[in-house]
Amino acid sequence: MDGFDRARSEMVDEQLRARGITDERVLSAMGEVPRHEFVPAALIRDAYSDHPLPIGDGQTISQPYVVALMLESAQIGPDDVVLDIGTGSGYAAAVIARLARRVVSVERIPALAESARDRLGSPTVSNVTVLDGDGRLGAPAEAPFDVIVVAAATPSISDAWRDQLRPGGRLVAPIGRPSYGQTLTCCVKRPDGALDCSALGGVAFVPLIGG
Repeated sequence: MDGFDRARSEMVDEQLRARGITDERVLSAMGEVPRHEFVPAALIRDAYSDHPLPIGDGQTISQPYVVALMLESAQIGPDDVVLDIGTGSGYAAAVIARLARRVVSVERIPALAESARDRLGSPTVSNVTVLDGDGRLGAPAEAPFDVIVVAAATPSISDAWRDQLRPGGRLVAPIGRPSYGQTLTCCVKRPDGALDCSALGGVAFVPLIGG
């Protein structure tokens, strides 16, 4: 076990299991994805630290525990198609790829989208499509989705996300004003199209960039 393998194992045990993450598929996926490959070279020694890290253009890679909490709450199954809003460096998409059948990830900043495509282009990650676009519009041509995961602060759930989510589908997003922190929220779409939502706790994400 090299230094990164050891750090990743400690991350899973000390940051995830110890704080109540119990989904073995999520724990296994986060134990497999080399997080250090998704951070800037200057921050590689901090890749497995228990906090978010800047990735350029005012964006961040989320704290490992928050990623795990979001994905555990989303209850992603092996046949699910997932919409990932806010690709960033591509780390969350790489983790989701190990849980789902297919991932469609949308990134507003072209430079981040391009670098994420490069990172996710390995033979071991063949089920992720990264699109340039406004995340609040979702990805209508790829819908419907079983799960939508939003990795940026949004004041509300957009109509596009609601429309593109299958009945019974799950949506996880940090809802609230970026300046004041947000409530991580998990919603399930009812057959009538309404959303049943519950709060998972307070978080602080960078704002969603929309048109």
